[in-house]
Amino acid sequence: MVYLYLLATLLFVFGIKKLTSVKTCQKGNRLSEIGMLVAVVATALIETNIGWPVVLAGLLVGAGVGATIAKRTPTTQMPELVAALNGFGGLSSALVAMGSLLIDPVLKDPSKALGDTTLINAISTPATILIGMVTLTGSFVAYFKLSGKKLSHPLAGMQRHYLHAGLALAAIGCAAWMVITSNHTAMTFAVILLALVAAVLGVFLVMPIGGADMPVVVSLLNSYSGIAGAAAGFVIQNPLLIVVGALVGTSGLILTQIMCKAMNRSLGNVLLGGMGEETVAKDAKDYKNIKSAGAEEVAMLLDGAGSVVFVPGYGLAVAQAQHVVRELADLLQKRGCNVRYAIHPVAGRMPGHMNVLLAESDVPYDQLWEMDRINGDFKNTDVVIVVGANDVVNPAARLPTGPIAGMPILDVDQARTVVVIKRSLAPGYAGIKNPLFEAENTLMVFLDAKEALEAMVKEVKELK
Repeated sequence: MVYLYLLATLLFVFGIKKLTSVKTCQKGNRLSEIGMLVAVVATALIETNIGWPVVLAGLLVGAGVGATIAKRTPTTQMPELVAALNGFGGLSSALVAMGSLLIDPVLKDPSKALGDTTLINAISTPATILIGMVTLTGSFVAYFKLSGKKLSHPLAGMQRHYLHAGLALAAIGCAAWMVITSNHTAMTFAVILLALVAAVLGVFLVMPIGGADMPVVVSLLNSYSGIAGAAAGFVIQNPLLIVVGALVGTSGLILTQIMCKAMNRSLGNVLLGGMGEETVAKDAKDYKNIKSAGAEEVAMLLDGAGSVVFVPGYGLAVAQAQHVVRELADLLQKRGCNVRYAIHPVAGRMPGHMNVLLAESDVPYDQLWEMDRINGDFKNTDVVIVVGANDVVNPAARLPTGPIAGMPILDVDQARTVVVIKRSLAPGYAGIKNPLFEAENTLMVFLDAKEALEAMVKEVKELK
């Protein structure tokens, strides 16, 4: 059966490897799914004291719930789903650790303490509970923020950090008490208290983080869920769980670092919960030189364009306009236009959100250009169509100070003409004014993204 564990590990490794490319990510998902099936079967065959009715019931209920959620969740709510799954992953690891304390015969003996077993258990058990519960509550705070709920931290500045530090110390104290106590009742109380303190810490850590930084938070919480899983593997002495948890944890940390670089943030700020306050500048909607346009004017621009770049943002997902933008792109290509899509690393509300969205409408992989690759070519682009994006194209990032100062952006303002499809002049998640909207080469189309693109498709079709 050990060979089945090895096979599952290899499937997970190659699955994650294939997730690094848009072209192979579907195969990566399939490999990982098969790896998980092999892991479940191997564990069921290795473990001899299994209550099969309970296991089968859990498999059927879990599979049914998962399949239902996957089919009913629209692309717009995919970030919320990912956040929720991260939370449930953390909870499951914490429950494994707490459950092991209840079924381990050594720990049921009132004369024994956790420290009387092994050093590994003394570290991994409280660590699993702490990280798992932080992941659970932090993920659901992220879930509600991604759903548009306004959740603000009750404290600000150093007071907030003092609270976080106090909760962290309290959690460490509970963990130490759990390890050194010789009384089983006291140990049980310490476990419960640790879980509660960790849950509160998770809430307060994510509360102050603004919506613009949610992609970073989601990837970090994903890493936490992997670390909790690896720690749980040490608790129950399951090598496959250790390996898989370590894979998820490290890949999540790498992705978090990539997201931090894309947002010009430091990982320390993410860990301390101190970035991206949800405030709106007083002049965020104060524009004076706006030039608006309709679908007919945009179609005339596209009629003579040799190159067009679409810049998708969360507004595209909200409007479910990915299929229409693909239709417009196909029409332009038939007219001999070079069409591409510029993808910012943190566009949308989770890492890779725009890639997933466009893949749903079968956009060719070779048309998806990452920010670093396409930025130097905007100056040679005839028309850029920004669909529901804001902060990732905001030239204010080039200023020395400000909420997004220094953040790498898509240099769309360098194109000959920029068309911004947006329902209003409301600011993005950063809550600041976007000078792009007032630029000489910018035309604003104030419509829902799907409505605007459908009108453009109709006008382009009527062109001779």
